[in-house]
Amino acid sequence: MKLMPVLNMSLTFKLLAAIALATQISACVPVVVGGAAAGGAMAADRRTTGVYVEDQNIELKAAQKISANLPDSAHINVTSYKGNVLLTGEVADDGTKTKTESLIKAIENVTNINNELVIGAKTSLSSRANDAYLTSKIKTQFLSENRFQANLVKVITENTVVYLMGYVTQKEAEAAVEIARNTHGVSKVVKVFEYMP
Repeated sequence: MKLMPVLNMSLTFKLLAAIALATQISACVPVVVGGAAAGGAMAADRRTTGVYVEDQNIELKAAQKISANLPDSAHINVTSYKGNVLLTGEVADDGTKTKTESLIKAIENVTNINNELVIGAKTSLSSRANDAYLTSKIKTQFLSENRFQANLVKVITENTVVYLMGYVTQKEAEAAVEIARNTHGVSKVVKVFEYMP
């Protein structure tokens, strides 16, 4: 009989510990869900698992370098695809634009940099929300038109300019560009593709 209260106490302790831990890592839930989604995206990607993971590492290292070395007035997005890095966003001056590129070049496995940073004030939250909307609209069009496998093209939108990345055939690239150009609200489409032989 004395064993039962001990077991209940042990179970209670474990439950309390689990609840306490859950409250501390609740912010990690999107990471776990995002990790599962990334696994699905990786399965439909032409990059090897190693290259896919390395691209994620490049983006993470770049974010850390930017945070540690550049002013808060800069708004910089870093996207890596097979070591080909796209820089988008806004910086205050040419010096910051050049410094950003130098910081990213120093990261291991970066093979090329497309520096599309614009000199000017940071975009507003409403502008960024519109960019996110345009990105989702284009991705939805990729799916609905079904002219190529939608996961093969990465869409990045910055201040209504759409950048398309991926390892694609010429035909897939042309279809993606056509869909993006014909999406209402897009001001310009920039190709950052690597073409399959």
